[in-house]
Amino acid sequence: MLRGNFLRCTVESSDVVEAQQRMLAARSRLGRRVNGWSMVTEGIGVYGDDCLRRAVVTMIGLGADVPEDAVYPVLVADADGAVPTGAHDHVLHFDAGALPPVGAFRSVTLYDEDGFPVPNELDRCCLGDRDRPRRNTDGSLDIVLARTRPATGPDTNWPPAPDCPLARSASPCACTHPMPTS
Repeated sequence: MLRGNFLRCTVESSDVVEAQQRMLAARSRLGRRVNGWSMVTEGIGVYGDDCLRRAVVTMIGLGADVPEDAVYPVLVADADGAVPTGAHDHVLHFDAGALPPVGAFRSVTLYDEDGFPVPNELDRCCLGDRDRPRRNTDGSLDIVLARTRPATGPDTNWPPAPDCPLARSASPCACTHPMPTS
């Protein structure tokens, strides 16, 4: 699918409109929120007869793995509780030894409002542990989410951010075996 070419329903029945409204309303209730991140760790990847959950997950990201294989938290609020946007710089800080546990990989991927990778000067839409981000002298890790190149710190820790709200933009994937319950 090319940018700007969206699959659209051409049927304008009240049932379709109602279904779309239910999906949009259910989106905000899909996961739990922890420290400004929304994440779905239950009822994802295997849906049984929960057609609404399956439809909402497909609307957001075209499906998902089971939480034992991958978790996709989405940044929905900054430290002050405000919706983070590319108009301000944000830092994801992890104390030494405090990165989420993983069995495979970690990454932070930035998307635009339509769900596409963000074009930028580094041609980088994703920053992962395999990119070898630089740690601070105390062993902690800072990832800078900003539209412009940071004045200090390495470019290796900067995935250029879009102008749109980061609530739809930052999506780390932490693959874990087994999934933490707290």
